[in-house]
Amino acid sequence: MFTGIIEEVGKVAKIHKQGEFAVLTITGSKIFSDMQLGDSIAVNGVCLTVTEFGSHHFCADVMSETLNRTALGELQPNSPVNLERAMAANGRFGGHIVSGHIDGTGEIISITPADNAVWYRIKAKPALMRYIIEKGSITIDGISLTVVDCDEGSFRVSIIPHTLAHTTLGTKKIGSRVNLENDIIGKYVEKLLHSPNNQPNSCLSEDFLKAAGF
Repeated sequence: MFTGIIEEVGKVAKIHKQGEFAVLTITGSKIFSDMQLGDSIAVNGVCLTVTEFGSHHFCADVMSETLNRTALGELQPNSPVNLERAMAANGRFGGHIVSGHIDGTGEIISITPADNAVWYRIKAKPALMRYIIEKGSITIDGISLTVVDCDEGSFRVSIIPHTLAHTTLGTKKIGSRVNLENDIIGKYVEKLLHSPNNQPNSCLSEDFLKAAGF
């Protein structure tokens, strides 16, 4: 489990493709202080498992499913990547609940400077947009952000200078593909409401949730 607060920007040192999967070697500095084999690291928002590591690098296997459904397949040697270790139980919860399981990708369609921030508008498919709401949470390449507004096919976020300087968003251009993870709470609520196993006498219903302020 992650929070979407990026710890550092690392770099792809090597990509070794083996059939339909690949092994990524990623370099960095900060996240290696307590690394162990089997640890989970979010790489551009994708939860990967450490299979080998040294003082300034780690390796992770990337399955074909992950390459097909995320933007990791577009990485090249020297590509910058957002890195976050799994959430510590004794730390501050600075972002929102992030699983590292990408729902799909979006495309940056506009980048507009505004005062001391930059507006990014992201286009996404209807299957993802249904879970994106104004003032809700969204994870873009592993970064926990707040949705400013949205329409049927896109949404907008405001990026402050600190985020631009300490993540990969500042290197993105119009047309760049980004990994998206929707707020996990909305997906579970929808599943429970429409599950065929939901018993007729269950108190969990759309009316009940509306009455409770959801």
